[in-house]
Amino acid sequence: MAFESLADRLQDVFKKLRGKGKLSEQDVNDAMREVRMALLEADVNYKVVKSFVASVKERAIGSEVMESLTPGQQVIKIVNEEMTKLMGDNPSQIQNAGRGPTVILMAGLQGSGKTTSSAKLARYFKKQGRRPMLAACDIYRPAAIKQLQVLGQQLEVPVFSMGDKVNPVDIAKGAYAQAERQACDILIIDTAGRLHVDEALMEEIQGIAAAVKPQEILLVVDAMTGQDAVKVTEAFNERLELSGVILTKLDGDTRGGAALSVKAVTGKPIKFVGMGEKTDALEPFYPDRMASRILGMGDVLTLIEKAQANVDMKKAQEMEQKLRKAEFTLEDFLDQMEQMKNMGPLDQILGMLPGAGKIKGLKDLQLNEKDMAHTEAIIKSMTPEERRRPMIINGSRRKRIAAGSGTSIADVNRLLKQFEQSQKMMKQMSSLASGKGKKGFKLPF
Repeated sequence: MAFESLADRLQDVFKKLRGKGKLSEQDVNDAMREVRMALLEADVNYKVVKSFVASVKERAIGSEVMESLTPGQQVIKIVNEEMTKLMGDNPSQIQNAGRGPTVILMAGLQGSGKTTSSAKLARYFKKQGRRPMLAACDIYRPAAIKQLQVLGQQLEVPVFSMGDKVNPVDIAKGAYAQAERQACDILIIDTAGRLHVDEALMEEIQGIAAAVKPQEILLVVDAMTGQDAVKVTEAFNERLELSGVILTKLDGDTRGGAALSVKAVTGKPIKFVGMGEKTDALEPFYPDRMASRILGMGDVLTLIEKAQANVDMKKAQEMEQKLRKAEFTLEDFLDQMEQMKNMGPLDQILGMLPGAGKIKGLKDLQLNEKDMAHTEAIIKSMTPEERRRPMIINGSRRKRIAAGSGTSIADVNRLLKQFEQSQKMMKQMSSLASGKGKKGFKLPF
């Protein structure tokens, strides 16, 4: 889960602060020392950490906090605000062309996810009602053109290509002319990457930029490379006037150093983040929402947006009632998993709920297509009574269900255990939603 280790460390620090009725200057200093260590271990740039801690400490030792009735909460509020500022304060928008197609030039090293990110970006704009076109200007990597064409076909987005024997600058010019002819209002140019920043790479991409004059030059960097991502951004920005960054693989980055350092060090905003491999796994980057996730406050706004875009709201309302009463069955469980799958990986979605880090069993829940197929087969091999009352499924029934679903008894046992964990988790969530917890929240469905 993104930022998992950093989030756990920071939430432990703030738990101690919340437990104090009054804060002394020493309490703040001790907390900031732990915050500093947590950020450094998360691979956040040292200068960024130093500046961040100094800003928080200066505000936290003021009368606004020390004389507050809830000083711990005030410190957390300050950390949230400073972390948001660190990552860019306000979300950065894509600049549109006044006339003709808006050109987005994609840059990055080999293996950063540039081609996939180009396709994800095309899907994002298409969902907004725009008419994107992809241009295949990577003539060096084997099958790069074919990969983009396959992705374009899946998304029903046109892909412009002139093969791998034509100069990339000429391909970019041809793509722009074709985009104009086809009335496409977004042109996304996928360029070649290298294993490292080199002169040939820079000259080529500078030539493309000079030829098509892009409104956006987005650098695609792998979030999991931490400080290297920041260094790569600096190196590219010296030769290209970058307009922003796309951080890929953020879903697998448990530390978060790149996300917290890029804007502060380079001045270039993060515009999008990749949260998975599928073409729908690209999100606009909201600094305030990301800060809330890191600090364990959840991200209900993004959760609501995902629900509105992907979930059958009538079914969701029916499910909410069942969840509140903890009356859902294995059939409901299957339907719930399918709804969640439409929104993205289960751990990411539940991680957007306030206080989700405290829910036991959350980290053990995994959801992928193979699991879904097994789950569906197992549940459909049960009798209606077994689906309603799984507690009656004894050894012989488990054997029959496994044989009928083409799975093993261990698979059946695993599903039943996961269902039991989900029931417990949903009861906890129901308790929070009804206000029985310390601080309730309303489910967004």
